[in-house]
Amino acid sequence: MGVNLRDLIPEEAVETIELNQLRGKTLAIDAYNALYQFLSIIRQPNGTPLKDSKGRITSHLSGLFYRTVNFLEAGIKPVYVFDGTPPEIKELEIERRKKIKKEAAKRYEEALKKGDLEAARTYAQQTATLTEEMVNDAKRLLDALGIPWVQAPSEGEAQAAYMAIKGDVWATASQDYDSLLFGTPRLVRNLTISGRRKLPKKREYIEISPEVIYLDKVLKKLKITREQLIDIAILIGTDYNPDGVKGVGPKTALKLIRFHGSLKKALKEIREAHFPVDPDEIKKIFLEPRVTSNYKLSWNEPDRDKIVKVLCDEHDFSLDRVQRAVDRALKAYEELVKQVSLERWFKFNY
Repeated sequence: MGVNLRDLIPEEAVETIELNQLRGKTLAIDAYNALYQFLSIIRQPNGTPLKDSKGRITSHLSGLFYRTVNFLEAGIKPVYVFDGTPPEIKELEIERRKKIKKEAAKRYEEALKKGDLEAARTYAQQTATLTEEMVNDAKRLLDALGIPWVQAPSEGEAQAAYMAIKGDVWATASQDYDSLLFGTPRLVRNLTISGRRKLPKKREYIEISPEVIYLDKVLKKLKITREQLIDIAILIGTDYNPDGVKGVGPKTALKLIRFHGSLKKALKEIREAHFPVDPDEIKKIFLEPRVTSNYKLSWNEPDRDKIVKVLCDEHDFSLDRVQRAVDRALKAYEELVKQVSLERWFKFNY
């Protein structure tokens, strides 16, 4: 879920861009976030995900493959960051998500019986689940594509933010705003879902474009520090205290923190504030997250045979379609190598 900071993000801190404007940029993509997006969106009209002949879900592989090829063609250097073991205090949110999926599965079956395909698709999207096997297949596909991935010890967004702070990547990419709380200087949203999208329960479509949110501009416009932004998030509700404080929305939380200066002082005014865990523990996760510096980022030539093995031989993807996409990936890789060589040549000679 992540914290919902949407209503607080100033327009001045957001830049709407085209995919090709990220050319030459290295992006740390929240892998689980992206895979869940693919599982949610890539479905048949009745909500059924794509499956191979053995009944194994393949929507995530389809999205990961074709979208990553698009990134390479746009000159983007992606690195996918996978979640590790979640913090113990996230258990409440994990249980909440399981209940939502269980209820959605029930409503999905009911909608199918009624013949309401639109409702069925909506509920089906809420049931998306990633298994260990699906994650491992995604990693194997990335290896075959020559794309680096990093295994985070805990939260993937924390690891991605750490990499951005170090300067190893230009920005993190996720639909959630949590990366800002972890300190990423730039957050790219709508990277994996850009394009034409249908509005829920309507016959209208909207065009979704990537956008970059700059942390320094957010803090400057709101006149707060990053630690105060974390305080605001805790009041609203995070993955570690999903319900937040009753009656306190984003704007009220901002006013409280601006006036009192800190969460600790603001809570003295809110007598009915109850937290499942100590707020200081939540702050510590954002300010001192578990991350690793043990990673190496290198982009290698896509291996056609390995890609075909994972997608076509094992999961029944169309050989012709995959081959054409691999051709595009190889061409994009050649352009990337040429560009890097030119940059090194100019650096050496000038």
